[in-house]
Amino acid sequence: MSSLDEGKTKRGADAASSPNNPGTIPSGPSSSKFTADGVRDYEKRRYRGIDQRIVHAREIRILKKIFRSIKRTRSDPGPILDLPCGYGRFSGFLLGQGLGLVNSDLSFHMVKRACQKIEEAGGAVSGDGSVPRPSPKHALGVVGNAKQGLPFRKDVFPVVFSIRFFHHVHDPLDRETILGEFLRVSSAWAVVSFYRMNALHLFQRRLRRLVNKSRTRIKMIEPGRFEKEAEAAGFEVMKVYPLIRGVHAYRIALLKKPSLD
Repeated sequence: MSSLDEGKTKRGADAASSPNNPGTIPSGPSSSKFTADGVRDYEKRRYRGIDQRIVHAREIRILKKIFRSIKRTRSDPGPILDLPCGYGRFSGFLLGQGLGLVNSDLSFHMVKRACQKIEEAGGAVSGDGSVPRPSPKHALGVVGNAKQGLPFRKDVFPVVFSIRFFHHVHDPLDRETILGEFLRVSSAWAVVSFYRMNALHLFQRRLRRLVNKSRTRIKMIEPGRFEKEAEAAGFEVMKVYPLIRGVHAYRIALLKKPSLD
């Protein structure tokens, strides 16, 4: 999908007619600040440090465990929704699960890049997620804003995948809205990350802001609160995996939609 045009996705009409895809995919102008060059720059610098490479490797390790448990009960052949997809860091891993993939993000240029990466690699996307050359129909892209409502039918994705999103969502009402949308479009599972309050990690973040003058502020949620919010939205919390126990605030949660037998 290298030829995405602003305002519509390539293969949008095909998407509407396929029984295994999320239906009509409307898209509107992106409200993200990222430009095409900005996305490329972000991709080059975001995970080049040794600490972030360690984080990525541990993420993949946890995600492999989660998807093994999902596969034992999964029967729905529909695609995975990756939101926010970013520049496609997990595209190869997700396609490697044997399902289709819908890349979605607030940024048009992020969606475009995530789809381009799959084409450029011929399906073999690096990062512990090499896959056997899927055809382009395996990955679609759509600009979407979970806070405003996702442009998908209900119960269409067997897995909603959302990594490194909720620590940017500071308002609990916004988290409630997003979790509600995830529940609506998921037919079975959601895999989501969040940051749980951790004094050591919080100190490290504050120190980094002083040294690097970073303006990024993340939301660490009080212990047990995210789980209650997920349950209030209608999910069952199956398991919460710490990235590095006792040291890092990062958690990945496996959520189950109650209608799943």
